[in-house]
Amino acid sequence: MADLPTTFDKPVHIAIIGGTGLGQLEGFTPVAAVTPVTPWGKPASPISILSHKNTYVAFLARHGLHHEFAPHEVPNRANIAALRSLGVRCVIAFTAVGSLREEIKPMDFVIPDQVIDRTKGVRPFTFFEGGVVGHVGFADPFDSGLAEVVKRCAASLEGDGVVLHDKGTVICMEGPQFSTRAESHMYRSWGGSVINMSALPEAKLAREAEFAYQSICMATDYDCWHSFEDVNVEMVGRYMQANGKNARRLVAAVLDKLAEAEHSDLVMAKHWEGVTQGGVKWMTKKEGRNEEAMKRVEYLFPGFWEED
Repeated sequence: MADLPTTFDKPVHIAIIGGTGLGQLEGFTPVAAVTPVTPWGKPASPISILSHKNTYVAFLARHGLHHEFAPHEVPNRANIAALRSLGVRCVIAFTAVGSLREEIKPMDFVIPDQVIDRTKGVRPFTFFEGGVVGHVGFADPFDSGLAEVVKRCAASLEGDGVVLHDKGTVICMEGPQFSTRAESHMYRSWGGSVINMSALPEAKLAREAEFAYQSICMATDYDCWHSFEDVNVEMVGRYMQANGKNARRLVAAVLDKLAEAEHSDLVMAKHWEGVTQGGVKWMTKKEGRNEEAMKRVEYLFPGFWEED
């Protein structure tokens, strides 16, 4: 990475966020490694600009190049803001999860459609504060159009080492400790499908940034509700390493599909344009706006205040 250019002057519209066990994307051609400095600091890792056929994709290691950020320490705002500054509008986020359902086995993929927030407010979770207020809808936390593309690509790989569950509810807990047995059973009673520590606030910030965002969960264990072998770090690492090849195959298939002309509006998240900005612009009156907060919003949405 040290020998790569540190700037890239072409827009990159698609990003992959890699979590535990997916710290890099082998098989793609690296063309640059950039580290945008945002009003919220630097992202967790240099952002690798990769070439796949005729498509550029940004890759960001959520927990850092050496997995140095605990879940509650991940600079989520800097991560999302840095990606947007590069032109990204479409994000696929990989994450390791524990299964809360018998039918979701270790190494299975889950394409979630809902999330329950069990974080504790320790993590900064909005771009809009300190003198600029914004309220953003989050009823459906993932992008249904992007989810359909991922589902079709994953389904085409089924039977070749890939098992897909096409919906589910993610419980996002604070961590970094794993659940108690009582908590694990409680989450099952709530209808939780899988559990992790990284889904939020990443998905909320992605919505505020008007991204088309979809998580892909890779099951590594049965948490601690199961009658055998409670979750541990070694188990998670073992299954993630084994499933890394399948994850890279899925990424390649999704990128190929998104490169098709019929998905150009999805890649540019046209259906999310303005969803955040309208509510933010008219919520806080001019007299109450903080200048520094306005500059932060301007970083996300250049020209935001020009017509105000």
